[in-house]
Amino acid sequence: MHFAVPHIGTLAAGPRNAISDVHGVTVGHHTLAHGAVQTGVTVVRPHAGDPYRDKVPAAAVVLNGFGKSVGLVQVDELGVLETPIALTNTFSVPAMAMAQIRQCIGANPESGRSLPTVNPLVFECNDGFLNDIQRMALGDEHYLEAWAAAGADFEQGAVGAGRGMSSFELKGGIGSASRRVAGGGHTLGALVLANFGKLPQLTIAGHPVGRHLAGSSPRWGEAGRGARGARDEGDGVPEQGSIILLLATDAPLDARQLRRLALRAGAGLARTGSVFGHGSGDIALAFSTAYTVPHLIERPMPAIAMLHDGVLDPLFQAAADACEQAIVNALWHARPVTGRDGHRRECLADLLASWRSLSQPPARTSP
Repeated sequence: MHFAVPHIGTLAAGPRNAISDVHGVTVGHHTLAHGAVQTGVTVVRPHAGDPYRDKVPAAAVVLNGFGKSVGLVQVDELGVLETPIALTNTFSVPAMAMAQIRQCIGANPESGRSLPTVNPLVFECNDGFLNDIQRMALGDEHYLEAWAAAGADFEQGAVGAGRGMSSFELKGGIGSASRRVAGGGHTLGALVLANFGKLPQLTIAGHPVGRHLAGSSPRWGEAGRGARGARDEGDGVPEQGSIILLLATDAPLDARQLRRLALRAGAGLARTGSVFGHGSGDIALAFSTAYTVPHLIERPMPAIAMLHDGVLDPLFQAAADACEQAIVNALWHARPVTGRDGHRRECLADLLASWRSLSQPPARTSP
């Protein structure tokens, strides 16, 4: 019997408890799941229009830079998104970037001619334990199908870019959550691509779930193989995974404030047991849907009153809680996957027999 996943923090969730509770944000997946190919692409659209012509304010923070993303330099310089956000595996980053460029040229034929070039934005994690990443199986058509499938209701777990991902030596993947921001009537949503962590470090709502599983679960076996295939529960092999954390909000924030917001994603990540290891690519990006920035200089810039920095604390709390919740949701929604060379990841929901043991506060240790 499975039990409901714990609610993180004290803030209420939106109606979907997903990033799409921020009005206009949609998510789509395309999943490849056959034999040794266990991978996919996930596309996050900040609004229904063309972000090349109507850019979205954004900022990113690199918590640990062991990653191969595309587009971060220009986001840092200009403070806007001008494509949807694509998530995929490491070796598919160039293909997804090319798909974004071709899509932009199709909608804006003068891009790169009389109009500026487009800045594709693609994030990655390494799914090579379950997926034969060398096949580079993803192409333009898969990106476009994920883009076209984007909606307010979407799957989580082992889907899209999350299909081949591992987290805490279990099945990881796509997770999402949202929080209503206290005092301002705003919403903040998070979406993660979770592919990090060692099982004994896994902490959920303050409870040492990973230690419980590693020490007592009779099903713990092939589930406990590291991101590079080595046994790593207590064997000294470093944690080598990654996570991408996306935050969306309808609060009016500028790029500087969004960078501050993105940094708070690290608080939620740390609560789950991450130590931002040497080989981990941990990147957070935040964007606001409160306004757009026009591409053409002939169009007027928006006149928006930004929130005062002194009232950002509720948003910071929402960011930390929503990211922690999204990571937990990625683990909870994932199903077992067997992929390349028979490698397999079990899922948290199957391994954890009951949440009842977690219903009490964590035991205090003696001083």
